[in-house]
Amino acid sequence: MFQVIYEREEGHEDSIWSVAWARSEKDNIDNIVTGGVDDLVKVWNFKDDYLDYKATLKGHQLGIISVAINAAGTHAASSSLDSTIRIWELDTGKQVKSIEAGPVDCWTVAFSVDGQYIGSGSHNGRINLFGVESGKLEQSLDTRGKFIMSITYSPNGHYVACGAIDGIVTVFDLVTGKLLHTLEGHAMPIRSLVFSPDSQLLVTCSDDSSVKVYDVQHANLVGTLSGHGSYVLCVDFSPDNTRFATSSSDRKVKVWDAGTRRCVHTFTEHKDQVSLTLPLSVSLTLCLSLSLSLSLSLSLS
Repeated sequence: MFQVIYEREEGHEDSIWSVAWARSEKDNIDNIVTGGVDDLVKVWNFKDDYLDYKATLKGHQLGIISVAINAAGTHAASSSLDSTIRIWELDTGKQVKSIEAGPVDCWTVAFSVDGQYIGSGSHNGRINLFGVESGKLEQSLDTRGKFIMSITYSPNGHYVACGAIDGIVTVFDLVTGKLLHTLEGHAMPIRSLVFSPDSQLLVTCSDDSSVKVYDVQHANLVGTLSGHGSYVLCVDFSPDNTRFATSSSDRKVKVWDAGTRRCVHTFTEHKDQVSLTLPLSVSLTLCLSLSLSLSLSLSLS
């Protein structure tokens, strides 16, 4: 059964651009982090079907592009138009690192599976890997392509993939640092991409309104999904490997069956373009979506 179970208006003072969700290994609390055009990062706790405000993290001077939470659910990272990446301790709200990435050299951010690195795309087609402890650039992986708009790590820790402004997807082997695959399925910028929990599939979404599914090992396109009426902005997989969700500028959230690759439900409650995240907890079958109209919605799937 699909339904909206919670909605909160005015989550930020301005449009909300990004969201991340993970359960803390320390206290078993579900932490949700949001980033907005208001230059603020906010932390929320989800419990008993309620989203409880916890803290506002200040320090960025311009709008928040991206937020991420490490697999342990203890630290968050945020990237901003002010060209910095900041690392936060979620228990205390304390900033533990500020990384000067350089102009247009920090867009989407993602933690490595072991939590030791933060990956971010740059304008010159490189994936920059920053050390969480050192706060310094540790490695760069060159796609030989254009501006990288999205990045994701495979859950098994073997791969990192990125999507570029020209629609090209690149996959690297993290052990060797070598480029494995260059995928050319999209014709426009790739806003988001995600590996399946078993690391066998890679799902991408683009301004061309389509969603594509690739076999990671063989780099084969195994499905092209249509249904959104505008840019597809975000995609995320459910932790049980059975479904993934997409959100779009058409103000809709769609839930897809990973096996049949058919849309099984469409949420239409948002009033503006939508971003989303799914929890990294097998016990939850929830989707958190947010929109530029400042609202957050929790949906049961």
